[in-house]
Amino acid sequence: MKLDIKNILSSVNKAYFIQDIVLKDFNRFKNAYSNLLNSIQQNESEETLKDYVNDFLKNSFYKERFTVKENINNIDLVVYNDSIENNNIALIIETKSLRNTAEMITQNEINKKALWELMLYYLEERITNNNLEIKHIIITNTIDWYIFNASEFENIFYKNKELFNNFNKWKTGKLVGKTKEWFYKQIAKPFVEKSEVEITCNYFKLVPTNQLSESLLIEFYKVFSPEHLLKLSLINDSNSLNIEFYDEILHIIGLYETNNKARTIERKKPKERNENSFLESVISVIENDDILLNIKDLDQHGETKEEQIFSIALELCLTWVNRIIFLKLLESQLVKYNNNNSEYLFLNTNKIKDFDELRELFFDILAIKIKERKENLKEKYKHIPYLNSSLFEQTVLEREAVRVNHLKYSAEIPVYGNTVLKDKNGKKLKDNLPLLEYIFRFLDSYNFASNNKTQIQETPKTLINSSVLGLIFEKLNGYKEGSFFTPGYVTMYICRETIRNAVIQKFNTDHNWQCKSINELYNKISKLELDVANKTFNTVRVGDPAVGSGHFLVSVLNELIAIKSELGIIVDKTGKLLRNVYCEVQNDEIYITHFDNMFEYNFRDQENQRIQETIFYEKRTLIENCLFGVDINPKSVQICRLRLWIELLKNSFYTSNSNFKELETLPNIDINIKCGNSLVSHFLLNGKGNKKMPPKKMQLATKKYKKAVSDYKNADIKYQKRQAEKAIKELKEEISRYSNPIDKDYIAIGKIVAEIDSQKIFFSKEEHTQWKMKVKRLSKELAAAQERYEKKKRSVFAKALEWRFEFPEVLDDKGNFTGFDAIVGNPPY
Repeated sequence: MKLDIKNILSSVNKAYFIQDIVLKDFNRFKNAYSNLLNSIQQNESEETLKDYVNDFLKNSFYKERFTVKENINNIDLVVYNDSIENNNIALIIETKSLRNTAEMITQNEINKKALWELMLYYLEERITNNNLEIKHIIITNTIDWYIFNASEFENIFYKNKELFNNFNKWKTGKLVGKTKEWFYKQIAKPFVEKSEVEITCNYFKLVPTNQLSESLLIEFYKVFSPEHLLKLSLINDSNSLNIEFYDEILHIIGLYETNNKARTIERKKPKERNENSFLESVISVIENDDILLNIKDLDQHGETKEEQIFSIALELCLTWVNRIIFLKLLESQLVKYNNNNSEYLFLNTNKIKDFDELRELFFDILAIKIKERKENLKEKYKHIPYLNSSLFEQTVLEREAVRVNHLKYSAEIPVYGNTVLKDKNGKKLKDNLPLLEYIFRFLDSYNFASNNKTQIQETPKTLINSSVLGLIFEKLNGYKEGSFFTPGYVTMYICRETIRNAVIQKFNTDHNWQCKSINELYNKISKLELDVANKTFNTVRVGDPAVGSGHFLVSVLNELIAIKSELGIIVDKTGKLLRNVYCEVQNDEIYITHFDNMFEYNFRDQENQRIQETIFYEKRTLIENCLFGVDINPKSVQICRLRLWIELLKNSFYTSNSNFKELETLPNIDINIKCGNSLVSHFLLNGKGNKKMPPKKMQLATKKYKKAVSDYKNADIKYQKRQAEKAIKELKEEISRYSNPIDKDYIAIGKIVAEIDSQKIFFSKEEHTQWKMKVKRLSKELAAAQERYEKKKRSVFAKALEWRFEFPEVLDDKGNFTGFDAIVGNPPY
């Protein structure tokens, strides 16, 4: 048996590793660490050193929250899962004196008594005490630390039938020897000696305080913390809702969550409403200005007038709040990229004084290229990039109903009772605030930067990552039926299992291989040129027929990036491999390491710039070519698109051709996420219609269709997008005419029209009379079929999604529907 050594960064959960540290907690750990190092003497006994370790653990983290105990069933040290001793042991520690090299393991020699003892302790806890809660196992001489994840002991020792049976026989006195020494020499030692497996552990050496850098001390802080050693849940866990953020954003919008089983979201009760909240302000404009008269598809927003007003108002509010949150993420990125320069802050009332200026920011800045902006705005918004995203184009509802500048800035709302905002004395704020100032200050109280570096602060801001935002978006979006958010650990598992199999299958099909695992594919893929391997990979098509907040598609994107990294085929725009860069998924997020450090973008460094650009373009390529989604709810479509833009924003970069002044523009990925009923279609998936389009004509139409969609995705001005949209609409109509319809009335209409329009030569007056009678009858049948079909169009087919031709990426060159390699979906549905 050999050791597979991992460093601290490889061992600690990345989501926890990047969390900021409270200054007083860090100082407490620093003092405990110094006391430990200052106490250690080379010739001291094992018992004395064990006491030092005990004091170190208690004084650094564990004293008040957990029980640390010596000599429990002859184990040197244990930590319980709670402060109560009768709970299960979570951490087992074996200490050796510095001079006891005979029993202490080393990186090159593991078959020593320290390991044999831990094998016995683990098996006794696991088998005899049925303890399923052990998290880590440690061997240390106070300077050298070997930390094993309990899963390593579980898989290598507990699940080995021979060792399991030998332990039980020894424990029940059925073997020759009954002492522990006999177990060590006759069972544990031979097992380790003949085993050919590698056992993974985290190894590090403590460093004298006068040689200790802050970054290394932060690593020690993380690895010794209960969050790591006892695997506690994280503050920003993607599976957990940040209640404080969620409740206050509901208050600002003008909503509340019910206490019923479904936990639906509703407009606040009349007595509790704040007339100047986002929702009430919009409802007031809709009612006072008879806005409903302007809405074309009013029945899509509800059956009653009250439902329609609420639905329209909420959709508008979510559009604006989504944009503002996206801009908060952008602001955080800009500040981080520029060494925390406060000049890059723009979401505040010093820059955006009212809702007119917010509208100006949306449409005159973010939707306009920097060179084309009005002269008076260039200086004011000089640090804000052009993003080229449909997020900053007016929606249909904004054009038909209410625009954000219709809201009154001066109107105030009371601050939420349990607000995160503080006054000058550090107490909860109790004032009224103008709505715009309120939301800016509220968002500024949280950390939205996708930091990859831990910071030590007196009062760190709570991190709101994109997964937590997704959960909040999902709940806001599911206001009618309640939310069906799939936890991050579920999407991670489903996507890992599904997408890895889809990738393997794609390569097997395209290259006539028989790979059964990613490891086999890894060993085989070196036979391909890198561009060929990437071309194959980038044709994996994944569909989500009910995207919700886009959670599954984001998890798929993360998994695809991780698989590409694992296969070693991530290349930059010149075809050069990314070396010493590793991407992995943890806590439903993608984390990137460069050598032994968390990757953090710095455009001043050439290699760093290359990595950031490459990850951005990989994400863009995968989103554009591999990810497709549908939802019947337009709010879901909006939020899903937002989530995907956020994923790209995380790896946005300053372009070299702008002298590192402008960010790379975002693509028009919105076309990959369609609004429609994915269960209802007019046409079958095959392309054979009543009038089959000539193969060459279908091939040409498909080629044009794919080009038009590509033009749309790459368009960076509105005119180009409109032209592409027009071409797409015309080509879809052309293909639909030659597609095979499903509805009987639709088919009947086609047949009747064809029969009425057919050429007829009459040889007699009687034949002509009979034809006229037939046409009269056919006309009645046609009218009846058309009436039935029109009724279906308003109900059954109101939002039909045409899988046959909505996504040209799943059509072959001849226009045949080839379909998706994987379909992902929310289990509750």
